[in-house]
Amino acid sequence: MKGQKGFVLMAKRPLAGLLQTLARWQALHRERHRLASMSDDALKDIGLRRADVEQENHRHGWEDPLRK
Repeated sequence: MKGQKGFVLMAKRPLAGLLQTLARWQALHRERHRLASMSDDALKDIGLRRADVEQENHRHGWEDPLRK
């Protein structure tokens, strides 16, 4: 039936959404680690301050800074 298509697709790959979320969190963690390891001059070149990086490091992985 037409209305059941989404349910059937979910049943075939029940962990796909969870695995995608975990992969995004891992990528976010790597990016934050790379930013924290950059020098102050390199951060200035990309328009960031050390305080911006520290604030981002203390943010939880599920928080989206663009959603307000």
